[in-house]
Amino acid sequence: MTQPQIVAKKDLNVALTLHNFSAKTLQEFAQKIVTPYFQGNLNKAIQSMMQKAIEEEAITARTISYP
Repeated sequence: MTQPQIVAKKDLNVALTLHNFSAKTLQEFAQKIVTPYFQGNLNKAIQSMMQKAIEEEAITARTISYP
């Protein structure tokens, strides 16, 4: 039996698949957000918006502290 390999990377890239997602919503997102702000790069737009959501959640968590 072989030992499992441990990956010593800080961050791993993954592929993301969207299921049951409205084509109309994706098209509108591309037109209103991706094209003007991310030069048409959907991948960068999703990454950026996910990171922003994480940062905003951290701010909210610090702001709302329960005794």
